[in-house]
Amino acid sequence: MTVELVKHSAADTDVLWAARVSTAGEQSLDELEKDPQRSRGLINFLMRDRHGSPFEHNSMTFFISAPLFVFREFHRHRVGWSYNEESGRYRELEPVFYVPDTSRRLVQEGRPGKYRFVEGSEEQHRLAVETMEFSYRRSYEAYQEMLDAGIAREVARATLPVGLYSSMYATCNARSLMHFLGLRTQHELARVPSFPQREIEMVAERMEAHWAGLMPLTHEAFNANGRVAP
Repeated sequence: MTVELVKHSAADTDVLWAARVSTAGEQSLDELEKDPQRSRGLINFLMRDRHGSPFEHNSMTFFISAPLFVFREFHRHRVGWSYNEESGRYRELEPVFYVPDTSRRLVQEGRPGKYRFVEGSEEQHRLAVETMEFSYRRSYEAYQEMLDAGIAREVARATLPVGLYSSMYATCNARSLMHFLGLRTQHELARVPSFPQREIEMVAERMEAHWAGLMPLTHEAFNANGRVAP
């Protein structure tokens, strides 16, 4: 999985001028020339008391490559998000597929809502890799056979599995990203625990690292207040 920050207009000062317009009017734009550190407390107050709209006046666009099953979960996040994804109707898809490495916990124990994942054996990991690779090769061969026979790309793609990599642009603001992170990361500081699938969590962690560099005070307040979106 890869995440690239391709474009952004996002800074802690965006939160400050948006919040202070309620009392300072057009003078709130003076915040753009000031050190946001002096207003760390205001950002924390807004986060703590869940005054969320000031965190929407910014934008980040990411280019993300991940398996289709990750994107299917990703697209459940709709408010404050825009997506444009690679299309199997208009281009021939490349044979790039997801295979878990040895760090991926393979065995689920318990029941939904109570289960946990534990390490698999070497034999289970070998079986997972070999089975996936066999399936991927055969499905892509079938895809190519149909394309070679003149069958339309939008029909031939139906043979491809959800482990196929796709790519997309995803644009969000800090508030929508915080909601995403609250659900798609498992973090010791989270007030409300979440249990995401590891593959989408890997994407979320990379996005969070980019955002933390752009808006460090906002990210700090997010962590300090239980990683709950305002």
